[in-house]
Amino acid sequence: MNNVREKAISAICSRDSNTVGMAPAVDSVRNNYASDVFNIDQMQKILAPEVFQKMLNTVKNREPLDPSIADDVAKAMKDWAASKGATHYTHWFQPLNGTTAEKHDAFFEPNPNDHDHLILKFSGKNLIVSEPDASSFPSGGLRSTFEARGYTAWDPTSPAFIRRGRNGATLCIPTAFCSYTGEALDRKTPLLRSMEAINKAVQRLMKAFKADKEGTQVSISLGAEQEYFLIDKEFYHLRPDLIQTGRTLFGAAPPKHQQLEDHYFGAIKPRVLAFMSDVERELWQLGIPAKTRHNEAAPAQFEIAPLFEDLNLAVDHNMLVMEVLKVVAEKHDLVCLLHEKPFAGVNGSGKHNNWSISYGKHNLLNPGNNPHENAIFLTTLIAIIRAIDLHADLLRVSTATAGNDHRLGACEAPPAIISIFLGEQLTDIMEQIEAGTVTSTRKSGVLKVGVETLPPLPRDATDRNRTSPFAFTGNKFEFRAPGSSQSCGEVNTLLNAIVAESIEVMADRIEAFDESQDFNTQLQATLQRILKKHKKVIFNGNGYNAEWIEEAHRRGLPELNDTVLAIRKLLDPKNIELLEKTGVFSKAEIHSRCEIFEEEYKRKVRIEAELALLMVRTMIQPAAVEEYTCLSNAANGNAGNPGYKAVRRSLERIGNLMDQLSDEMDEMEALLNDQDDPRKFIDSMNRMRITVDALERLVDDSRWPLPKYREMLFIY
Repeated sequence: MNNVREKAISAICSRDSNTVGMAPAVDSVRNNYASDVFNIDQMQKILAPEVFQKMLNTVKNREPLDPSIADDVAKAMKDWAASKGATHYTHWFQPLNGTTAEKHDAFFEPNPNDHDHLILKFSGKNLIVSEPDASSFPSGGLRSTFEARGYTAWDPTSPAFIRRGRNGATLCIPTAFCSYTGEALDRKTPLLRSMEAINKAVQRLMKAFKADKEGTQVSISLGAEQEYFLIDKEFYHLRPDLIQTGRTLFGAAPPKHQQLEDHYFGAIKPRVLAFMSDVERELWQLGIPAKTRHNEAAPAQFEIAPLFEDLNLAVDHNMLVMEVLKVVAEKHDLVCLLHEKPFAGVNGSGKHNNWSISYGKHNLLNPGNNPHENAIFLTTLIAIIRAIDLHADLLRVSTATAGNDHRLGACEAPPAIISIFLGEQLTDIMEQIEAGTVTSTRKSGVLKVGVETLPPLPRDATDRNRTSPFAFTGNKFEFRAPGSSQSCGEVNTLLNAIVAESIEVMADRIEAFDESQDFNTQLQATLQRILKKHKKVIFNGNGYNAEWIEEAHRRGLPELNDTVLAIRKLLDPKNIELLEKTGVFSKAEIHSRCEIFEEEYKRKVRIEAELALLMVRTMIQPAAVEEYTCLSNAANGNAGNPGYKAVRRSLERIGNLMDQLSDEMDEMEALLNDQDDPRKFIDSMNRMRITVDALERLVDDSRWPLPKYREMLFIY
């Protein structure tokens, strides 16, 4: 075996698996939940009552922050953070590069009355605003290099928290990030705008139904299921492609991977379970309600899912989940891979976006026992159907990344064609609405499983359709297309925007009803017209079926198979009009994001192409040449001897593949010198991969320089 790979496997197998710490007691978990979060409970303990009430009005009722309380809140936050061991603070924000950003400042300053001693200082101004350099983050032309000034602004609706490192702790303050001239340079600001748009639209709708109550808040909830892979760090460090791109550019599928379906929901290995337990402890301490953990479908693939939270907080928490997964993995000598498709031929990773809207305590997507009687539910549902039909391209834009292009439409992910799954019960109601008479509701009933000792199981109103990009799942919609490495911010910003616009249209129609005529009759006629026009986006069948793609084309549904096609849909006049009308983006911000996302895509694909060429030249080709030389020496002078024919055949196979690979390297080099088209890079990489993977199956195992799939996916 290759000496480096042998050492890696030996190191993994000799690792002491009994060094895992003991799980904490249940009471310890409960007592420490959210202990590193400056939440409402902490504020109530520390702040003066009148200051706390003003903060509560901002956090709970979305009233504008009273600047006069900033110094009091800052002092309380500093004292609390210092008691937790924090020596620094940072404005924690989410720029348009897909990650989080932070610049740390120390609480310590020299005492003005005694320069030999330090004091802790943190003012209201330090809390409310900071001034990071805005020129080095993606801006899509909104900022020039010489225009460096940008601002981070405190978001009091997402609580500050403590992040701990090996040698200290830092107070992290969630913030929005904007340019000197006011344009949003982050994912939080448009998200907050989109939530305002939903709030305004739903308030109008409730008023139109005469169901509004003064002071009732509109809330959007999110539960973001997070999929990921784990591999041992020994293998990771031997794979330049994983280090540089997050995915394997080469690798032959092993004889066994996920065909036997034995990994999904299987018993969790002790080492992985120890990792998961540590992840949960950190998340619970940060107030993140981690609920579910399990093995996913592919070997070495796993999932963590939280309980539902307010959308803005849930987005921040999901960014923290990804950070915690990576940091804790290192402590266990593992590496967490969040790329959408780190391994070809097995399931990739997504981030299922479970989204719903509530008015006060009432979930507008809860059908109740008799959905046909629930006029507000049906109106909201048909508004969403209209939104998805008109703006499926925007939803596709929200999931368009270089990594997700490898996953969408594959065997575990929904297709790139956006459609809605409603299930039998709701589809039946939609058909009755279209026909003009709604008289009955299919009952969900009881599921009979044929085992006498089991109690009757209540059956949900809808089955689950994992091939659907946008599926109704009882009292929420599950958007399955987002990629595992993505921020939920962009996804939910665009989803909120299109739904807000559609609810506004519904409110317009209802407000125009003739008061002298029956309200329900007019409502039914309105819903009927809208449904007839937009029902083509509803599809309850198998989204992987080739016949569905043909049917979708006949229906006129857009199929945006790659990121470049999808991103450019941002600039369609209808989309610009919608995003400006809802106040979510300005025209300049829309153009900037189109430029940023397309440039990011091109850069990532080019990095992959350059690395693929480098790996083939310096790692793959030398191994193939060595194998070819060995076989050639074995064949020389042995014509007619037993085994000669077999050696000669292997020599020809490897030689032909080497010639083919040489031509493909020349092609790639020419493309890199002359082209900027990512599609051509991808096609060239795919051809190289086929050849390299064929060589992997022929070259002596001891010579192959890269850890193989059978090792990375099964030895950890």
